[in-house]
Amino acid sequence: MKNYRELWEQLTPLYDEAEAKAVVRTVLEVRYGLTLTDILCGKVNDLSAEDGRSLEKIMQRLLQAEPVQYVLGEAEFAGRRFKVAPGVLIPRPETEELCAWIVSEHTSADGEPTTILDIGTGSGCLAVTLNLDIPGAAVSAWDISQDALLIASENAKAWKAPVGFALRDALAAPKGSMKWDIIVSNPPYICPSEAAEMAQNVLKYEPSTALFVPQSDPLLFYKAIASYAIEALKPGGKLYVEINPLYRNELEKMLKNVGFIDIEIRKDAFGKDRMARATRSCQTENP
Repeated sequence: MKNYRELWEQLTPLYDEAEAKAVVRTVLEVRYGLTLTDILCGKVNDLSAEDGRSLEKIMQRLLQAEPVQYVLGEAEFAGRRFKVAPGVLIPRPETEELCAWIVSEHTSADGEPTTILDIGTGSGCLAVTLNLDIPGAAVSAWDISQDALLIASENAKAWKAPVGFALRDALAAPKGSMKWDIIVSNPPYICPSEAAEMAQNVLKYEPSTALFVPQSDPLLFYKAIASYAIEALKPGGKLYVEINPLYRNELEKMLKNVGFIDIEIRKDAFGKDRMARATRSCQTENP
């Protein structure tokens, strides 16, 4: 049986020391119930022979650069654990920051439900969290992937969050009478030219359709979402999106051209422009 140090040292060809330690600690905590104190006190060596064999299989998968979240079948988001699989994007800290921004601005219920639409829901972590953390929230969520919707539905059921899911294409949003208080999306926004700087475990295992946009049209999804949102939001309603820092200025200009006001760009914990909020004007056009 390998000890904690031997386990994380195995992963140093793929990760730096801090991340290798974090990956191994996550496995030991989630799969085997070991606390950090247990790990540092050497209780890895006390695992049963059966657990030792399963740990070795997990390490082999990790050595193939498979993300630990897929290996374990779950990921943490905003203090809750959600099921994930290769058909859905692994939740990121930046998306947690976007979620926290939304929750911080919509914490009081006045009797009317706050209607929220999550476009491109993936695992459903954002939709479920908003449903649970915003009082009176009525959340719907779209995705183009049936596999993603199945996972999202399981997560909503596990957390007892009554989210309504629908198979929808963000690039062909249906026109309808539904008016939303909030529309949120973390759409694909990475250009192929950026792939060289990305981690191999992301490129090899995570769904490319949830990551990449055509090099020739980096705002493809934002334009479609903004066009839908400017009509589908209630007057004064908010659009929140996670963004690519490289196209911050182009995004802001596009949102203004579509008709949004009070556009705010926020940085993530790493100091990168990563989130945007835009408001539909309360004014109505003259007939």
